[in-house]
Amino acid sequence: MKKIMLIGKTGSGKTTFCQAYKNQELIYKKTQAIDFMDELIDTPGEYIENRVYYKALIVTSNECDIICFLNDPTSDESFLPPGFASMFNKETIGLITKIEKSSNENIKKAEENLKLSGVEKIFKIDNFSKKGFEELENYINSLS
Repeated sequence: MKKIMLIGKTGSGKTTFCQAYKNQELIYKKTQAIDFMDELIDTPGEYIENRVYYKALIVTSNECDIICFLNDPTSDESFLPPGFASMFNKETIGLITKIEKSSNENIKKAEENLKLSGVEKIFKIDNFSKKGFEELENYINSLS
């Protein structure tokens, strides 16, 4: 199984994604430090919100196979800088979370933010209904 590192602003759905991906109960839990969970690495939102932590993201990325940027379309903010994916020498994909709560316009804006950050492959998911999970898992399993 590929090891995936999740990067996104606070509240973007990283921890909830981890819980849903591992078929655990979905309960809000604020990530305080980098959390290594089998095939997932959950990073605190503050690591993308404060440039001083970028080095920690780069160092931690050595422990994974895939970098996953999360973008919450219900939020007006995106902390993913243009070209950010180029900092990592890894496959970088994007996840648009909370699609069940978002308008098509906001989903398109989130997609644009992810593309601007350097992500080429983007998945639209919902952590509660697990919509989009099968497509994501198929893609991850197809990577050699």
